[in-house]
Amino acid sequence: MIAEAGIRLVYGGGGNGLMGEVAGAAQASGGKVTGIIPKLLIPRENAYTQVDEYVVVDTLHERKMLMFERVEAFVALPGGLGTLEELVEQLTWVQLGIHEKPVILANIDHYWDKLLELFDQMHGEAFLREGFTTRYVVVEKAEEIVPLLLQHPPPEPDSLIPELL
Repeated sequence: MIAEAGIRLVYGGGGNGLMGEVAGAAQASGGKVTGIIPKLLIPRENAYTQVDEYVVVDTLHERKMLMFERVEAFVALPGGLGTLEELVEQLTWVQLGIHEKPVILANIDHYWDKLLELFDQMHGEAFLREGFTTRYVVVEKAEEIVPLLLQHPPPEPDSLIPELL
């Protein structure tokens, strides 16, 4: 679906796990894929170098910033601590008004239910205050992601606040 929609996949550059599978499938279907990986993770993540653009950076922070600059939206598939950390960072940046790029949680098989419950608790206990809304969209099926991405036009470049990054 990514390839058919003409969406370039920008991801962390690994060949392992769910994102490695997504990158391989997107590319096998004729899609364009950019992998951005820090040197440290090349052996650990089994770097997937057969992508259209393979970028090696020095640090995780560089990778995250480069990914941020190159994407129009963020999708969190079920994943581990790295996925969670990157998701929460982007939700925080949306909350602070640093960007307005869509953030999508792919809640496949209810994977993110506990996190969503935590967000509700944080809101209920006023740790997520009114006016500091954490904006995200939850989808239950992978097939919902691409149509949702196509509904959101790219953010205007001047809507980003680089001095806060």
